[in-house]
Amino acid sequence: MTYQIWTDQKRAYGMQALLVLGFVLGGTLITACGHGPTRGSTEQTVPTTSETLDVEDRQVLAGDWEYEEGGVVVSLVLDAQGNGEYDFKGGKFITGALTDHSWRGMWIQSENDREGGFEVKLSADYTVGEGRWWYTRIERDTSPTKSGGRFRLIRVQSFPSPEHTSLHP
Repeated sequence: MTYQIWTDQKRAYGMQALLVLGFVLGGTLITACGHGPTRGSTEQTVPTTSETLDVEDRQVLAGDWEYEEGGVVVSLVLDAQGNGEYDFKGGKFITGALTDHSWRGMWIQSENDREGGFEVKLSADYTVGEGRWWYTRIERDTSPTKSGGRFRLIRVQSFPSPEHTSLHP
Protein backbone atom coordinates (compact mmCIF):
# COMPACT_ATOMS: atom_id res chain seq x y z
CA MET A 1 0.00 0.00 0.00
CA THR A 2 2.88 2.39 0.72
CA TYR A 3 4.24 1.64 -2.76
CA GLN A 4 0.85 2.56 -4.28
CA ILE A 5 0.79 5.96 -2.47
CA TRP A 6 4.37 6.71 -3.56
CA THR A 7 3.52 5.83 -7.20
CA ASP A 8 0.38 8.00 -7.13
CA GLN A 9 2.35 10.97 -5.71
CA LYS A 10 5.04 10.54 -8.34
CA ARG A 11 2.39 10.50 -11.06
CA ALA A 12 0.72 13.64 -9.58
CA TYR A 13 4.05 15.51 -9.48
CA GLY A 14 4.71 14.52 -13.09
CA MET A 15 1.28 15.80 -14.14
CA GLN A 16 1.89 19.08 -12.27
CA ALA A 17 5.22 19.51 -14.04
CA LEU A 18 3.56 18.94 -17.44
CA LEU A 19 0.77 21.36 -16.52
CA VAL A 20 3.27 24.08 -15.53
CA LEU A 21 5.29 23.48 -18.69
CA GLY A 22 2.08 23.73 -20.73
CA PHE A 23 1.21 27.08 -19.13
CA VAL A 24 4.71 28.44 -19.75
CA LEU A 25 4.73 27.38 -23.41
CA GLY A 26 1.15 28.53 -23.94
CA GLY A 27 1.93 31.94 -22.41
CA THR A 28 4.97 32.29 -24.63
CA LEU A 29 2.92 31.52 -27.75
CA ILE A 30 0.13 33.89 -26.77
CA THR A 31 2.63 36.67 -26.15
CA ALA A 32 4.43 36.05 -29.45
CA CYS A 33 1.21 35.80 -31.46
CA GLY A 34 -0.53 38.65 -29.69
CA HIS A 35 1.46 41.35 -31.42
CA GLY A 36 0.05 42.83 -34.60
CA PRO A 37 2.00 42.79 -37.83
CA THR A 38 4.90 45.16 -37.96
CA ARG A 39 4.97 48.03 -40.42
CA GLY A 40 8.63 47.49 -41.13
CA SER A 41 8.19 45.56 -44.35
CA THR A 42 10.05 46.95 -47.32
CA GLU A 43 6.76 47.26 -49.15
CA GLN A 44 5.61 50.11 -46.95
CA THR A 45 8.87 51.68 -45.91
CA VAL A 46 9.25 55.10 -47.47
CA PRO A 47 12.60 56.83 -47.07
CA THR A 48 12.22 60.49 -46.10
CA THR A 49 15.59 61.70 -47.38
CA SER A 50 17.66 61.18 -50.46
CA GLU A 51 19.35 57.94 -49.45
CA THR A 52 20.27 56.62 -52.87
CA LEU A 53 20.63 59.56 -55.26
CA ASP A 54 21.60 63.17 -55.03
CA VAL A 55 19.23 65.99 -55.99
CA GLU A 56 20.53 66.28 -59.56
CA ASP A 57 19.53 62.70 -60.34
CA ARG A 58 15.93 63.35 -59.23
CA GLN A 59 15.65 66.02 -61.90
CA VAL A 60 14.50 63.29 -64.30
CA LEU A 61 11.18 63.51 -62.41
CA ALA A 62 10.74 67.28 -62.82
CA GLY A 63 7.87 68.40 -65.01
CA ASP A 64 4.17 67.94 -65.74
CA TRP A 65 2.73 64.44 -65.40
CA GLU A 66 -0.69 62.91 -65.90
CA TYR A 67 -1.76 60.54 -63.15
CA GLU A 68 -4.32 58.03 -64.48
CA GLU A 69 -6.38 55.78 -62.23
CA GLY A 70 -9.69 54.14 -63.04
CA GLY A 71 -10.40 56.37 -66.01
CA VAL A 72 -9.72 59.57 -64.06
CA VAL A 73 -6.77 61.79 -64.99
CA VAL A 74 -5.22 64.26 -62.54
CA SER A 75 -2.38 66.69 -63.36
CA LEU A 76 0.74 66.40 -61.23
CA VAL A 77 3.56 68.97 -61.31
CA LEU A 78 6.91 67.89 -59.85
CA ASP A 79 9.94 69.99 -58.99
CA ALA A 80 13.60 69.00 -59.46
CA GLN A 81 13.51 66.97 -56.24
CA GLY A 82 10.51 64.92 -57.39
CA ASN A 83 8.07 66.64 -55.03
CA GLY A 84 4.85 68.27 -56.12
CA GLU A 85 1.16 68.93 -55.77
CA TYR A 86 -2.01 67.79 -57.47
CA ASP A 87 -5.54 69.19 -57.59
CA PHE A 88 -7.39 66.52 -55.62
CA LYS A 89 -8.08 66.90 -51.89
CA GLY A 90 -5.03 69.16 -51.41
CA GLY A 91 -2.74 66.39 -52.62
CA LYS A 92 1.04 66.28 -52.42
CA PHE A 93 3.60 63.82 -53.81
CA ILE A 94 6.87 63.53 -51.87
CA THR A 95 9.76 61.54 -53.33
CA GLY A 96 11.64 59.36 -50.88
CA ALA A 97 13.98 57.46 -53.19
CA LEU A 98 14.77 56.98 -56.84
CA THR A 99 16.93 53.94 -57.51
CA ASP A 100 17.53 52.90 -61.08
CA HIS A 101 13.96 53.14 -62.44
CA SER A 102 12.17 52.43 -59.18
CA TRP A 103 10.59 55.50 -57.57
CA ARG A 104 9.22 55.40 -54.01
CA GLY A 105 7.64 58.04 -51.84
CA MET A 106 4.58 59.17 -49.99
CA TRP A 107 1.41 61.10 -50.74
CA ILE A 108 -0.67 63.35 -48.51
CA GLN A 109 -4.23 64.60 -48.97
CA SER A 110 -4.90 67.31 -46.39
CA GLU A 111 -8.56 67.91 -47.31
CA ASN A 112 -9.65 64.36 -46.47
CA ASP A 113 -6.95 63.71 -43.81
CA ARG A 114 -5.27 60.73 -45.50
CA GLU A 115 -1.75 59.74 -46.41
CA GLY A 116 0.12 56.78 -47.74
CA GLY A 117 2.97 55.46 -49.80
CA PHE A 118 3.57 54.76 -53.46
CA GLU A 119 6.01 52.98 -55.72
CA VAL A 120 6.41 53.37 -59.46
CA LYS A 121 8.40 51.37 -61.99
CA LEU A 122 9.50 53.90 -64.61
CA SER A 123 10.28 53.20 -68.27
CA ALA A 124 13.87 53.31 -69.54
CA ASP A 125 13.44 56.94 -70.68
CA TYR A 126 11.58 58.02 -67.50
CA THR A 127 8.47 59.11 -69.42
CA VAL A 128 5.94 56.47 -68.36
CA GLY A 129 5.43 54.64 -65.09
CA GLU A 130 3.25 51.90 -63.67
CA GLY A 131 2.62 52.26 -59.96
CA ARG A 132 0.65 51.30 -56.92
CA TRP A 133 -0.34 53.19 -53.79
CA TRP A 134 -1.47 52.29 -50.29
CA TYR A 135 -2.76 53.96 -47.15
CA THR A 136 -0.60 54.52 -44.07
CA ARG A 137 -3.14 56.71 -42.28
CA ILE A 138 -6.84 57.55 -42.63
CA GLU A 139 -7.76 60.30 -40.17
CA ARG A 140 -6.76 58.91 -36.73
CA ASP A 141 -6.36 55.32 -37.95
CA THR A 142 -2.62 54.68 -38.35
CA SER A 143 -3.11 51.02 -39.33
CA PRO A 144 -5.82 51.19 -42.00
CA THR A 145 -6.95 47.98 -43.67
CA LYS A 146 -8.55 49.76 -46.63
CA SER A 147 -6.71 48.76 -49.81
CA GLY A 148 -4.99 51.16 -52.17
CA GLY A 149 -4.84 50.94 -55.93
CA ARG A 150 -2.84 50.92 -59.15
CA PHE A 151 -2.13 53.86 -61.42
CA ARG A 152 -0.21 54.97 -64.49
CA LEU A 153 1.94 58.09 -64.89
CA ILE A 154 2.68 59.73 -68.23
CA ARG A 155 5.09 62.66 -68.59
CA VAL A 156 3.51 65.56 -70.45
CA GLN A 157 6.42 68.03 -70.25
CA SER A 158 9.92 68.07 -68.71
CA PHE A 159 11.41 70.96 -66.75
CA PRO A 160 15.15 70.76 -67.35
CA SER A 161 15.90 74.42 -66.71
CA PRO A 162 17.03 75.77 -63.29
CA GLU A 163 14.04 78.11 -62.89
CA HIS A 164 11.82 75.07 -62.35
CA THR A 165 13.74 73.57 -59.46
CA SER A 166 11.03 74.28 -56.88
CA LEU A 167 7.26 74.62 -56.80
CA HIS A 168 7.47 77.47 -54.32
CA PRO A 169 9.88 80.41 -54.74
